[in-house]
Order: sequence, then C-alpha cells, then structure tokens
Amino acid sequence: MKKTRLILAVTAITAALASCSKNDTTTVVTHTIPSSNPIKAGNLSGFVKGTLLSDSTYVITSDLTVKLGDTLASQEGVNVIVKNNAQINIQGVLLLVGTAAKPVSFNSDSNTPGSWGGFQCDSAQSVTVKWAKIFNTGGPDPSGGPRKTIFVAAPIKVDIEDSWITNGQDDIVRCQKGAMVTILRNTFLSNGSTDGECINLKSGVTGDVAYNVIYSQAGTGVKLETSATTPFPQTEVNVYNNTIVACGWRRGAAEPGRGCSIGVNAIGHVYNNIMVNNYQGLEIFTDADTVHTTHGNNLFYGSLATYTDNTVTPNISINLAANFYPNDGVGKAVSTDLVSTGVGNQDPMFKSFDGKVATANGASTSNDYHLMSGSPAFGKGNSTFSPDLGAYTSDATKSNQH
Repeated sequence: MKKTRLILAVTAITAALASCSKNDTTTVVTHTIPSSNPIKAGNLSGFVKGTLLSDSTYVITSDLTVKLGDTLASQEGVNVIVKNNAQINIQGVLLLVGTAAKPVSFNSDSNTPGSWGGFQCDSAQSVTVKWAKIFNTGGPDPSGGPRKTIFVAAPIKVDIEDSWITNGQDDIVRCQKGAMVTILRNTFLSNGSTDGECINLKSGVTGDVAYNVIYSQAGTGVKLETSATTPFPQTEVNVYNNTIVACGWRRGAAEPGRGCSIGVNAIGHVYNNIMVNNYQGLEIFTDADTVHTTHGNNLFYGSLATYTDNTVTPNISINLAANFYPNDGVGKAVSTDLVSTGVGNQDPMFKSFDGKVATANGASTSNDYHLMSGSPAFGKGNSTFSPDLGAYTSDATKSNQH
C-alpha cells in the first residue's frame, strides 16, 4: 500500500534537553512544546514531522519515519493508536512531553501485549520521552522476533522520565554506542515475554538510572555491559534508588534474570536500591571492571524462603537469599547493605505488596511500593544519592512521581 507522505513546513524545535546527573534530579520540570507546525488529528503513515496537538487522537496505520533533521514532537494529552504492527522509526529528533495530569499515550488498537513495534531510534539525533504511557510494544519483526520498545544506537542524549511502560515483549530501553542516558522516575511493569531486559545499556553508554520501579521483567532489571570486541569507551552508569521486584523468572534457570547485573568491562555504581523476590539480586560478573565498580546501601529481601522454578524439568527449588549475590559472580554483600536472612527479615514494608515471586508477561498488579512508616529503608542510604533507599524516598521532589 502506498504510504502517505506528510509534508509540513517546520522550524527547528529545540530538542537537546540537558541530561541530568545524580546531583540535579531534585526537581521535576515540565517543558512546554510549542504549537507551531501542527499535525492534524487523524491517520498517519510514511514520513512525518511537526507537532502532535494537545488532546488530539492519531491513528498510525503503517510505519512512520522521522527523517534526519526533522522532529516529531507532542503536546500534553496526545493519544496515539497504532495499527498493523507498525513501528516508529526515528532518524531525527523524538520529543514527547506530556504532563502528570495529561500524559502522552501510545498503545495498539488491540490493547494486547506485543502488538506494535515501538520506537526504533537506532540513528536518532535526540530522544526525549517524559510523562508518557507506552503500552503493548514488542510486536514481531519480519523474522518473527519481538522488537525492543525504545532502541537507540548512537552517541546522543536519551532522556526518559516519569513514564509508564507496560507489557512490552523484549528489551524495554536498549541504548548503546555511547548514548548518554537519563532514565528517571519511570514505572516498568510486566515486560518481556520469555526474554528481554528492562534497561539494557551497552558499548560506552554513560549516565544515570534512578528512582525507577521495575516489576516482573522477564530478564534483568538493569544490565550494564561494554562491547566484547571494543572494550573502550566503557559503559559507566550510576544505578541508584530503584525498586526492582520479581524479575528474572520467565527466562528461568537457562539464564536467570537479575535485579542488576554488571559485566563485559562495564562499570556500575549501584547504591540505595531495593531488590525483592528477584531470581538473582546484584550480579557483578568476573569480566566486569571490578576495580572501578562500586556498590552498597542496597536492600535485598525475599518474601519466601524458597521458590520453585518450573521453567526447567525437573523443577528446581531456588533459595532466594542465597541468590542475592549469586555465587557465580564476584559481588559480595557489604556492611552498608540490608540483606534478608529469612522471611520477614529486612522487609522493606511496602504500603501494599502481594508477595508474588513470578508472574506472567502482561500480568496486572496493584502493588504500592511507597514505604510505610518504620521501614528499614529510611535513613540507610548513601547520602551522595539519597538518605533513603528505593524509588520512593522521604524527599518527594526526588522520588518516583507515580
């Protein structure tokens, strides 16, 4: 079917939003996207550039492409429905900015996991996603494999903040080749079919991953690696104040998922995280840059003493506490960690938690990971990042806003 080319005169939209560091995450800023170069509500396909308008609905009927030098921007409250397993290809600038009251929304017409192709930004100039809801990505590529939700393979700024990403089928945020990332205060729920990491950073990526909630990822919550063939520049990322729960079970014993893993000459600085009911907790592989990797002030908890992994035959019983620091890695608990030694010990005291260990891709949850008064996570953080642990701290200006 012939694609419709959208030709809109467009002036430059400033898209190089500054990447945050661990010291400037205290304020949640809402940016205003100008209404110039409007894209009229309705069907979209082919080449596109301009601004999606506030409170308007758009239907993507086949693949979209934003060419080099062009920008696809959005105002608040935009609703995008994707049909026909389409994907959005970004060669230029992606600038999606909603608000807490009116997030930007992307979903398929079927509202089922794995039913559209996500944002393929491998050669983009800049990627900014704030206050967006992105549901049901990971639709099959021509080979039949699931696609990543947000994929970047370029040395650009990638800023993903305050967004919800649910029911994807593979890696959710995959960045490589020197991308500079700011991934803050997002909520990632029930992603990955039988594989896929939530935040997968490789080959020279630098930046911050903080105050995110990651629940029931098929593979690992946060994974850091440098290229095995090009050891420099190294991946080096601060991973702090995340709440990572029930990850790694759908991939099972064949390749257990972790709360966080560091390998292949990567450097991680892992502090103030809460990791609960993951197949494995913090894995520092022998091929990581163990000299420069640092960690501490992390809370590990299992709501059960053991859990049966039924992804293999015969089934095996997994001791959750024994896997907080897996014995095939070189990471060890440090004195500032809070490590559960049995059921009920070092319970982070979430406001609401069903205690589930393994759930299905796309499974709903009503867990509330805010901390109750008296939680051991308060006041136990590395103060370089926060005095508290987890995505919800006593400082509401820094915490996850969901």
